[in-house]
Amino acid sequence: MTSNITFRVKGWLGNDEFRELLRIADYLGSDRGYRVFRLNPAKLRSEGLSLSDVAEILRGVKGVDPRDVEAIERLAEELSTVTIELGGDGHLYVSSRAYLKEMLREAGFMLPYDRDRRAYKALPMLYGDLVDLFTRRGFRVEDKVFPANVHLLPRQLSFKGQLRDYQEEALKAWEEKGRRGVIALPTGAGKTVVAIAAMARLNTWTLIVVYTRDHVKQWINAIRRFTDAEGLVGAYYGEEKRLAPITVATYQTAYRRIRELARYFKFLVFDEAHHIPADKFKEIAQWSPAPYRLGLSATPEREDGRHEEIFRVVGPVVYTIDPGELSRRGYLAPFVVRRVKVELGRDEKKRYDELRRRFQALARGRSFDELLAAAKQGDEAAVEALRIHAQMREIIQGSEAKLKEVERIVKEELARGSKIIVFTQYKSQAEEIARRVGGLLLHGSLDKRLRDAVLEKFRRLKSGVLVVTTVGDEGLDIPDANVGVLVSGTGSRRQFVQRLGRLLRPSPDGGKKRAILYEVVAAGTSEEYQSRKRRGLAIS
Repeated sequence: MTSNITFRVKGWLGNDEFRELLRIADYLGSDRGYRVFRLNPAKLRSEGLSLSDVAEILRGVKGVDPRDVEAIERLAEELSTVTIELGGDGHLYVSSRAYLKEMLREAGFMLPYDRDRRAYKALPMLYGDLVDLFTRRGFRVEDKVFPANVHLLPRQLSFKGQLRDYQEEALKAWEEKGRRGVIALPTGAGKTVVAIAAMARLNTWTLIVVYTRDHVKQWINAIRRFTDAEGLVGAYYGEEKRLAPITVATYQTAYRRIRELARYFKFLVFDEAHHIPADKFKEIAQWSPAPYRLGLSATPEREDGRHEEIFRVVGPVVYTIDPGELSRRGYLAPFVVRRVKVELGRDEKKRYDELRRRFQALARGRSFDELLAAAKQGDEAAVEALRIHAQMREIIQGSEAKLKEVERIVKEELARGSKIIVFTQYKSQAEEIARRVGGLLLHGSLDKRLRDAVLEKFRRLKSGVLVVTTVGDEGLDIPDANVGVLVSGTGSRRQFVQRLGRLLRPSPDGGKKRAILYEVVAAGTSEEYQSRKRRGLAIS
């Protein structure tokens, strides 16, 4: 573009001035009393000069037409300006009169060029990275996504809480990493409070994405408790959709409406961030331009390895601390995990071992996920292996020895006045245990009204038993529960930490509390392997 720029000089030029101009331009001759020069891009590159430098040089040469200098300055500003905006289709568009292709490619951005818009097209999640790139390279960014001061909250929020030492450490680590990343704190350690403190410091429009409608209410109550944000908070899910400077939405609703919501929010918070890799939920992060991102999770790592996708769209883990350390510091209840092994009955053991031999022959060393994939492709051996695996699970699930051991533990703990949560993986097992121990029952088939009634009844009890399936793995808040019985589960450390965390909240009355989690494991079965796997380093 600089090869077509000319400037004129009126009057006499000394030899030194002429040589100075030839450093940046070629002499074209005289025209009606003016000496005419054309800028030479190769000379500018070799001298390391920009158009702004050229304008500065020409202002020091007597006789240069000031209109030519002003034109060069205008062009310099245009060439040093990058415009970033959100299109009606939800994409981010980057345009400039400068040549950006090589710079973008060198920085790792392989963006398609939209000839109709004369702009590069990108997913909105790249907004922060692109602004950072252009700023570092000396460009003036014309930001039409988040213009300066437009997305500030109507007033400065006041944070009314007091962060614990590890919460302050977590928040500082997140800020030092550019206000992007995941904070991993155990259940009951106050992840929500850290996020609310971050929101108060940023004081910008904030979208908080949570897993259930109950979580929406819990977050709104926490925001009102720890800040003076009354009137600035809206719930966004189902039939209730109030867009507000601080909006709390469910994953399902945010996924469906993110292209409408995206342009409003500069800060994006993901509660239970391990859900992000689900294909549709990942789009919430991809279609939001929010430069500030915070993921919260007790254990962001996933068994399927897809936690890397969380780090790609939210940022890396910037702070983590385990339950054992927080217990030692006195923030979580001291706890012990007791593994209780039971032996299958003679007939159960014989049948189980026979099925395991058949399963191993059919599986041929393939993992459970590999068998699932093969079965979907019509692999008959894989289909039969999965059928046998289900039979093995039924034997463990219905083991009389296991059920009797749960009855014994519950009876002893009730005699001590304990408040007990029994965790199972399966509805039928939960129903049988609840019948045997006379406990309250909570599973996913109950409608919300009944689930709320069951939880409220258990909360009011000083001592009692609640039997829950996986519906209780997230969002179960019973601070005075002190005993857990893990009857069946997976090898997932996240599930284990979540279930343990239900017991670790300090006693609401300020009294001393010691938590116990019993693992009831059928010896000589796959449960022993799952127990070793899920415990891992989760309780170090």
